[in-house]
Amino acid sequence: MFEFITDEEERGQVGIGTLIVFIAMVLVAAIAAGVLINTAGFLQSKSQETGQQSSKQVSNRLQEVVTTGTVENGENITKVNVTVTQAPGAGEIDLSNATINWIGPEGTETLTHNSSGESGWQFYTYAVKNTDSSTTVLNDADDRFNIEFDLTNTSAPSKLGEGEEVTIKINTMSGATTTIRFTTPESLGQKEAVEL
Repeated sequence: MFEFITDEEERGQVGIGTLIVFIAMVLVAAIAAGVLINTAGFLQSKSQETGQQSSKQVSNRLQEVVTTGTVENGENITKVNVTVTQAPGAGEIDLSNATINWIGPEGTETLTHNSSGESGWQFYTYAVKNTDSSTTVLNDADDRFNIEFDLTNTSAPSKLGEGEEVTIKINTMSGATTTIRFTTPESLGQKEAVEL
């Protein structure tokens, strides 16, 4: 009628229970480790991608070589030419994808390249020195391009007078920004061109 359980049977049941708990803990630890490894891999790839983008924003910049202005009748500057090259360590920079902020006496204008198909005041590029046949791409340290701002364009602000300040911000497709500031000479005299 009564069954007696011996110490050996109790120990066997406790051993099986402990084994089941141990296996469950190992499974949970394995699943957690898998999740952590996947998360670490994802975070590593994201951080590498972010690092590359940040590096491009810092390094894919332009460098100003010289800025000049074309003088009309000794009174006004009608065109501004900025000669640029790649900054040290920069990769390929396509000027047709750049946007430029012109901050002048009459306010701020945002310009796109004349090949963009946008309306309004635009900037033009001309190769000064080019190692290949690209018409807008700086892909060599020896490349030099002129960025031209034509102030006689009907969409442009008025021509620059004497002693006026302008800031040009060139934003490349990678997000790098190059800032160029200049002040027109206090006297344009009888000059046809001036360095700004």
